[in-house]
Amino acid sequence: MAESLNDITKKIASTKKTSQITNAMQMVSGAKLSKAEKKAKGFQIYANKIREIVTHLAHTQLAVIEDSALINTNSPSNIDFHNMLIERPVKRTGYIVISSDKGLAGGYNSSVIKATIDMIQKDHSSPDEYIFMAIGSTAGDFFKSRGMNVAYELNDISDHPTFDEVRGIARTATEMYKNAIFDELYVCYNHHINTISFEYRADKMLPLNDLDPTEKVEYESDYLYEPSKEEILDILLPQYAESLIYGAILDAKAAEHAARMTAMKGATDNAKDIIDDLTVHYNRARQAAITEEITEIIGGSSALL
Repeated sequence: MAESLNDITKKIASTKKTSQITNAMQMVSGAKLSKAEKKAKGFQIYANKIREIVTHLAHTQLAVIEDSALINTNSPSNIDFHNMLIERPVKRTGYIVISSDKGLAGGYNSSVIKATIDMIQKDHSSPDEYIFMAIGSTAGDFFKSRGMNVAYELNDISDHPTFDEVRGIARTATEMYKNAIFDELYVCYNHHINTISFEYRADKMLPLNDLDPTEKVEYESDYLYEPSKEEILDILLPQYAESLIYGAILDAKAAEHAARMTAMKGATDNAKDIIDDLTVHYNRARQAAITEEITEIIGGSSALL
C-alpha cells in the first residue's frame, strides 16, 4: 500500500508540472494573440486604402480607354490589366493553404486541411485540375505524403510575420497566375472570430473580383500620376493581390494563437481535474492503509491476551 501511495504522489507531482507548463503556454499564446489582433487590425486600414486607390485607378483608366477607343490587345499593360481583373476559362485552380508549423493548437490544422480536401473532392475530378501552395509544414507534409502537387512551400514563418517573410509566396502566386499556370487562386485558412472560435474560409484572390472598375463612382478628388496610370496599375494590381494574401496570413496567425491558447487552457483545466481525482484517490488509499494498520495492531494485541 505504501508503494501505491508513492505512485499516486508521483502522478500528482507530474501532473502539476504539466499544468504549470500548459498554463505558461496559455499565457504566452494570449500575449501573442493580442499582438496578432492588433497587427491584423492595423493592416485592414492599409488594405482599405490601397483598395480605394486601385479601384479609382482602374475605373478612371477604363473610362479613358472607352472614351478614346484605343484598346490595343497587343499592349502588355492592357494584357496585365485584364489578367488581374477579368475572369478567364478555368483549366486549373491554385490553392494557398495556410496551416501552422507546430501542434498543440487543438483542431486548427485538421479543420483547415479537412475542409480543403472536401472542397477539392467536390469541385475537381482530376489532380491535374488543381495545384497547392502550402504555408506551414503541417499542410505541406500532409499534401506531399499523399502525392499531391505542391508547387511552393513556406515554413517557419514568425508568430507575427512581416510582408518580407511572405513576399516570396505572394509574388510567386501572382506570377503563376499571370503566366497562366493556374486560372484562379484561392487562399484557404481559418478566419479569426474571437478567442474561442474560428471559421474556415476559401477566399478567391485572383482574379481580383472584389474590384469593379465599371461601377460608376463619384470621387471627390483625383491623383497626379507619374509616370502614367497604365504603368502604375501594372505595379499596383499585383501588389494589391499580394497584400490580400498577406492579410489572410495575418488573420490565420491570429486564429492559430487563439486556438493554441484555448487548447492550452483546456489542457490546464483537465490537468487540474486529474489532480483533484488523484488527490481523492490518494486520501482514500491513505485512509485504507491507516485502517489496515490499526486493524493489525488490534489483532496483535488481542493475540497477546
